[in-house]
Order: sequence, then structure tokens, then C-alpha cells
Amino acid sequence: MRPQTADLAHRRASRVRVRLLVVAGVALGALVGCGNAMYAIAANRASAKLEEARHAGAEEDAPYEYWYAKLHLEKASSEASEADYSDAIHLAEVAEEHADKAIRLAQEAKRGAGR
Repeated sequence: MRPQTADLAHRRASRVRVRLLVVAGVALGALVGCGNAMYAIAANRASAKLEEARHAGAEEDAPYEYWYAKLHLEKASSEASEADYSDAIHLAEVAEEHADKAIRLAQEAKRGAGR
């Protein structure tokens, strides 16, 4: 390879690396900025499920699942206030799962009592 060709190839490789770094930086910035929005969505879903569980009577019929969900949602809020969105999202998702289970158990208890 001639020196001019090698220099040109080196410049092209450098430009490609710079472009990749810029794209990676923008993508990382977008992901970090989305944490709050993703947490808000997860927390709203969990909160709605928790309210549905309360209306289904889960406080009495499925207390473990209900309070487990409620406390996880509260902890999620605490983590989000400290900008720890990955933990906050995970906690909100766990809260939603347990609220769903509380709803199911409360409905089963109501059906069982009606027999």
C-alpha cells in the first residue's frame, strides 16, 4: 500500500470510530433520559392494579400479596426520587405482579364464599 493510501484509510477509520462514538453517546443519553418515563409507566400500571386489588377486597382476602405490592410500589417511588430508575422500574413491576396475584386471590375467595 502506498503511504497516501494508508493515510487515507487511517483517516476513514478514524472518522468511522468518531461517528460510532457519537451515535453510542446519543443512544446512551436517550436511554438515560427515558428512565423516568419508563418508571412512570410501570408505576402507573402497578398503582392501577393495586387500586383494583383494594376494590376487590385483597386487603382482607390476600393481605400478603396486597401489602407486598403496596410496599414495593412505595419503595419504587423512593428509588425513583433518587434517580435510580432501573431499580424503581423493577420494584414497580414486582408490585404489579403481586397486585395481580392479590386480585386473583381476592376474586377466588369471593367465589369460594358464595358457594
